[in-house]
Formats: sequence, structure tokens, C-alpha cells
Amino acid sequence: MEIVGRGFIATNLATIAGRHPDAVVLAAGVSSAVATSDAGFRRERQLVEQTVERCAREGRRLVFFSTASSGMYGATGCTGREDDPVTPRNPYAEHKWRLERLIQRSGTDYLVARLSHLVGAHQRPHQLIPALVGQLRTGRIQIRSGTRRDLLEVRDMVRITNALLSGGVSRQVVNVASGVPVPIEVIVDYLEMRLGLFAEREYLSASDGGSVSIDKLRRLVPGFHFEAAYYRGALGAYLNSLTPRT
Repeated sequence: MEIVGRGFIATNLATIAGRHPDAVVLAAGVSSAVATSDAGFRRERQLVEQTVERCAREGRRLVFFSTASSGMYGATGCTGREDDPVTPRNPYAEHKWRLERLIQRSGTDYLVARLSHLVGAHQRPHQLIPALVGQLRTGRIQIRSGTRRDLLEVRDMVRITNALLSGGVSRQVVNVASGVPVPIEVIVDYLEMRLGLFAEREYLSASDGGSVSIDKLRRLVPGFHFEAAYYRGALGAYLNSLTPRT
């Protein structure tokens, strides 16, 4: 596959770069769920438009990474299913949803993967788990009480992407997630325990909601199943990546 990008997702996808020669994977663009920059959104849209045109010209499949965050699925009444209507709740999710629609209407062969919160080596500081770890190390952390996050270890994202492409999944939007929503307090508890840290907690109000369905993923690539305690292994993989090897 051709991987466009050099960041967290692109680095991890490099392990399967020799497979799926017909695929062009867009692993570049806006990566922060709280992003609001019109300039960043415009640059990513231009990149998507250019890549769509090239894939159509070369007869290749475009793989685009969208979001399965609460910004996409958190609206009241949202089912968390890919083929049901969504009402994006923030500029980032709205931006990704519009790019999905652009790709779907282009006529180009595509696979859209809506990603939950990835966890693992090479993450950027602004992403969820590195940001929480950074706050813990200051001795003070802000928690939006009642929020839940679906965590997926990045190596599992790579395995799922490989399975979807190997299975010939085409012209589909698929949630790539664990389907295991974890309260943010539980995530912080585990990080504190593993790091041997204790931070003063400031609780903020939140209107978070929604969950991510992986029913479609299970139908398309049977065999992926995640236990309730899956998040611990995902967080452990990230924390282990922070320890220098001797």
C-alpha cells in the first residue's frame, strides 16, 4: 500500500506497507478532536480532493481515516452505527463527516474507517492518553465527569485495517473500535496505578454521550472480539512504549 503521511497512524501502518498494492492510505491531516482551525481543515480537504482524483485516475482504492469520537456519535438518539444518520457535535467531527461525503460522492473506490481513540507507541502529545499522562505528571488533572472513551490499541487498528482490505471490503464506512466504552475516571485510575502517581482531580461538567457499535465490523471481519478489560492491555502497551529499552 501507499501510505500518505508520517505521523502516528502512518508509522504503525508501515508494518503492512508491503501489502495491498491497490490501496492508497491517507494517514495525514487534522488529528486533534478539538481542532477548530479553518486553515488546517482546508489543507486536509485539498489533500483529500487531490488523492481522490489520483485514485480515480489510477484505479486504486482510497482508505480514509475518519472519527468515531463522541463528536461524531454523541448527539441525543445517535445509535453509533455507521449507516444511521449522525449529527456531528464539533467542528472536527463535522469536517471529517463532510470529507466522508466528498469521498462517497466521488465515484472513487474507497474504505472509510471511523477510528475510536487509538492508544500505542508514537502518539502525539495532544492525543487523549498522552495528554492525560502529561497532566498526571504535573500533579493535577481535569476530568469531565461521566464521559466514556472507546480505546483501541493501535496494533489492533492495523490488524483490522489489514483484514478489511484482505477481505475486499469496499465502498463502506466501518467503525474501527473495541466497542468497550470505559469511564474516564477508570482510565485515570489505571494510569495512576501503573505510573505510581497521584494527581489532584478537578471535575468539569460534560454533556458526553453515545457509544460506538462494532456490529458491522464483526460481520465484515469475524473474529475480532474485545473483553471488558481490554482497555488495560491497550493502556499498558502505550505505557510500555514510554520505557526506554536497555
